[in-house]
Amino acid sequence: MDAIRIERLSKTFANGRKALDEINLRVGVGEMIALIGASGSGKSTLLRHIAGFTASDPQPSQIEILGRPIQKNGRIVREVRRIRRDIGFVFQQFNLVNRLTVQTNVLIGALARLPLWRRVTGCFPRGERERSVAALAEVGIADKVYERAANLSGGQQQRAALARALVQHARLVLADEPIASLDPESSRRVMDMLAMLNRNHRLTVVVSLHQVDIAMQYCPRTIALRDGRVVYDGPSAALTPPVLQQLYGSAARELIEPSADPLTPAAPAAAGPLGPQAGPQARAA
Repeated sequence: MDAIRIERLSKTFANGRKALDEINLRVGVGEMIALIGASGSGKSTLLRHIAGFTASDPQPSQIEILGRPIQKNGRIVREVRRIRRDIGFVFQQFNLVNRLTVQTNVLIGALARLPLWRRVTGCFPRGERERSVAALAEVGIADKVYERAANLSGGQQQRAALARALVQHARLVLADEPIASLDPESSRRVMDMLAMLNRNHRLTVVVSLHQVDIAMQYCPRTIALRDGRVVYDGPSAALTPPVLQQLYGSAARELIEPSADPLTPAAPAAAGPLGPQAGPQARAA
């Protein structure tokens, strides 16, 4: 069973622009994959389709999450809420409720499995509260449990979002440009946390990134998009500057330029649970 299976996915916006064009992908359980591409290549649109936030064009197509269709032929399935319980979505702008405490924001991940009266009153069971504290400790911000989310730095807010995915018991994490708004040190910590979730919990992680050097450090496999099409799917290590130049032309500079402070993860995080051969053979178009 695949964590993600996509067949013939296309999306056309109201202005006629083709955002996604005949996407076919398979992602194995436990992989950590980078999704790269210049601005406007379709990365965020693809992730939103995988999560069932957006419906595709009304044509033969399908997206499956852990063996269950989340949308088919341009329609999101009725069971989408149940399927989304397995998907932790990490947004670029953190998506926390600033007026609530960090713990309450993390506990939101448990709402789907609680009875209605607890969801309405916000009365979380003791076991869930203990899980939230443990998750915050795992991502390194246990001392922020009772602080308002608004008081956290950007990197800390992003780590709180990852703790929420842990409390949610997500099996798949989709991270949409999670380090785009962060300084280099915070970026390193967030990427380390994603690698930890992948390694220690065997979560499947798909993270969209701008910098190829970061993808190479953390993700054994990279999927590259250009104009809504997959133009490369294979080992991250093979994405040399000449290959990127061939795929993207002048737009390659946006991806080739290294981050201001190169990130240096621990060796196990860089390898991922399935090793460098996790992805399929490289494919360039």
